[in-house]
Amino acid sequence: MAGNSKNTGGTPPKKKLARSPLAPARFPSVAPVAGVRLAGRAVGLKKHKGVKDLMVAAFAPGTTAAGVLTRSKCPSAPVEWCRTILPRGRARALVVNSGNANAFTGNAGDLQVAQTAAEAAHLFGCRAQDVFLASTGVIGEPRAPDYIAGKLPQMKRALGEKSWKSAAEAIMTTDTFPKAASRKVKIGKAEVTLSGFAKGSGMIAPDMATMLAFVFTDAKIPAKVLQRLVRTAADDSFNAITVDSDTSTSDTVLLFATGQAKGQPRIASAGDSALADFKAALKDIFVDLAQQIVRDGEGAQKFVTINVTGAESKRAARTVGLAIANSPLVKTAIAGEDPNWGRIVMAVGKAGEKADRDRLSIGIGDTRITENGQLVAGYDEAPVAAYMKGDEITIDVDLGIGRGRGTVWTCDLTHGYITINADYRS
Repeated sequence: MAGNSKNTGGTPPKKKLARSPLAPARFPSVAPVAGVRLAGRAVGLKKHKGVKDLMVAAFAPGTTAAGVLTRSKCPSAPVEWCRTILPRGRARALVVNSGNANAFTGNAGDLQVAQTAAEAAHLFGCRAQDVFLASTGVIGEPRAPDYIAGKLPQMKRALGEKSWKSAAEAIMTTDTFPKAASRKVKIGKAEVTLSGFAKGSGMIAPDMATMLAFVFTDAKIPAKVLQRLVRTAADDSFNAITVDSDTSTSDTVLLFATGQAKGQPRIASAGDSALADFKAALKDIFVDLAQQIVRDGEGAQKFVTINVTGAESKRAARTVGLAIANSPLVKTAIAGEDPNWGRIVMAVGKAGEKADRDRLSIGIGDTRITENGQLVAGYDEAPVAAYMKGDEITIDVDLGIGRGRGTVWTCDLTHGYITINADYRS
């Protein structure tokens, strides 16, 4: 998505996007996390009055941090900042704005980052390197260095333990609903909480995840261990989703551990058996947030799961799955409720991974369509066409080559995607 156009005729009313038909019925119940206070408010950063646009979270002393960031060669200034401070593994605050990506902004963007981090450090009594930053929205519009810094004192006064929905709303751009999730799990005999939220709707593809996601826990976990956990969990969640194959300048996934849980055993390595349930819960919450992003894909009407088995490797399975998921022909066929399995064959063939047409098996829903490169005898398209009218579609592909398997989540491609992106700057 590109930058905002100038409007000399006054600010028009905000065009409210219709809530995605794939959205959850309601915002989930999110458990507070000891050592985390947060706020999300409208402070005038967006041109539409009253729209939330700034989120701040403050952490207890001793909080560790880990994360994964975009692989875009044109990253935003906040991404570069986070990349620099992540090796320290310590955090006291997180500042996230929407409405402006602070990407492709040159020295002005760096100055804004520096001033924001410095002001947050002053307010929360820490080093600037303990302040994580993220921005989302319009690319290529530099703002004044105090663009965000001047809003931080009022944000600090608004901090609370239960402001999860407001925080999630404050980081939205073309999202049609706020995305959050929460889990409770034990490390040893100590109960710990994981809660978090994310944003994303368009410009969604792996390398990293083309969105923002922030998860918080009261577990006490060293930064190096936390980093291994977040990378593993992100690989099978945020790196397994795609809406439009476009990688953003601003992808950021951060995990913060405040260490406030009581009675937790000491954790020394990512392989510690006491972490088994925590790792499962972390992956679960990442997958939950990642799937919510796909369900809010711009213009999406159908949520699609693509399971690839029989590949040469896990990596090959992921590549094939993404080739199917990113194919405009496959995505528009799904939007049109057309069980055109030939488009799936095409996508497998173009993926560049080892495949054999005489071993390829394809299924849609509960119906097996091809086996070993041949149409199943007596195949009837009618039940598949009826299945395609639903809003949850599953495609199964078995390459018959090896033992590699993987799952990718995507959505259909509708005219709504064009409309949303054509209007984005107006």
